Amino acid sequence: MKEIPKFRSEEEEQQFWAEHDSTDFVDWSNAQRAVFPNLKPSTKTISLRLPESMLEELKLLANRNDIPYQTLVKVFLSERIQSELEKHAPRTIKS
Repeated sequence: MKEIPKFRSEEEEQQFWAEHDSTDFVDWSNAQRAVFPNLKPSTKTISLRLPESMLEELKLLANRNDIPYQTLVKVFLSERIQSELEKHAPRTIKS
C-alpha cells in the first residue's frame, strides 16, 4: 500500500482524491462501517429568487409545522430529489 500524503488544506486533499484511486492507499477488505451521528453535512449559501407569494406560502406552511421556512425548503427539495432519483434509477430484473 502507498502512504497517504499529508495535506495542507481540504481543497488539496479533494484534488488528490479526485486524481487517485483509494485502493492504492487503503485496504478496503478490512474496512468496517462507521456511524457519525453528530456529523453535519457541509452547506453552501445560495441566492434563490422566488415570487413573493410563494415565499409567503412557504412561511405559512413552515409556521404551521413550527420550523423555519429555510428548513422547510430543504425538506421539500430533499424529498423531491429522492423521488426523482428513485424514478430514474436503473431497474433491476428479478428472476
